[in-house]
Amino acid sequence: MAAEKNRRLLIERVIHAPREMVWKAWTDPKQIVKWWGPNGFTTTIETMEVRPGGVWTFVMHGPDGTDYANKSTFIEVVPPERIVFAHGGGSADGPRAQFESRRTFQALGRDQTRVSIDMVFPTAADRDRIVQYYGAIEGGHQTLRRLSELLEPPDGRAG
Repeated sequence: MAAEKNRRLLIERVIHAPREMVWKAWTDPKQIVKWWGPNGFTTTIETMEVRPGGVWTFVMHGPDGTDYANKSTFIEVVPPERIVFAHGGGSADGPRAQFESRRTFQALGRDQTRVSIDMVFPTAADRDRIVQYYGAIEGGHQTLRRLSELLEPPDGRAG
């Protein structure tokens, strides 16, 4: 794992909602389009088969009109604990974003879930390029913030 350290990107957030609710928001195409992506982005899902070997193809539409085609192939799906997939995507003019991602959902009590996005890139240079070109760290935090805004009630306590 030490060799992976410089190739990794880890983003976490505690969502004030039950784990099963968070899981559904990540695996239901009707919900994921409501929050997926950084601020100002929208998403069009072409296919989403959340099962080992299943494919998720989607286009993220940036606020500047740039389209980012993405394709992920699910490697492991363990409801409601984790999703692992191989990802490829990017804009037509930018670098390809290739990585393996593990999304974990840890119950922290009845109404809280720690969501972890753990991405491992082929090289440290690939990781750094994606962080710099696409703003992957801030974009990841914005994406999880959008998820929390969808799921958390105004008083901060989940159902």
